[in-house]
Amino acid sequence: MRRVARGYVDTSVISALFDERNPERRKLTEVFFIKVTDIELFVSEMTIAEIDRTPDAVLRQRMRDKIARFPSLTITDAVENLASEYILHGAVPERSGKDAYHIAIAVSHDMDFLLSWNFNHIVRRKTREIVRTVNTSHGVRQVEILTPAELL
Repeated sequence: MRRVARGYVDTSVISALFDERNPERRKLTEVFFIKVTDIELFVSEMTIAEIDRTPDAVLRQRMRDKIARFPSLTITDAVENLASEYILHGAVPERSGKDAYHIAIAVSHDMDFLLSWNFNHIVRRKTREIVRTVNTSHGVRQVEILTPAELL
């Protein structure tokens, strides 16, 4: 029996659904959630915490409603350790450590994909290369880091 592909959705993907400033990204994200039905999607404690810090109460509730159907992944010791390694090796700057956690959560929970619109620290070649190297050296599974549009 073949395993269903699993994808971790970071906060940037959820917030893109409600971003009036970038209608193209918003539309691509809407289409992603409609068309991509062959991947089991997950969020995490980190995603929920970031959404809970949204100042606009209406927007915060809309994002909570969107993620309500997705299982939530936990932050474990393995996640903590892996995130520290990503920061140490320069995949993500220390000041943006939350982004390292998103990657580590996806890897530690055996996700096939990490889906993000964060081009500053996650969806970029340097990050992908360092993550691949760190994962190989630690004997952990690789994760494919993509934008939602790349799966359409």
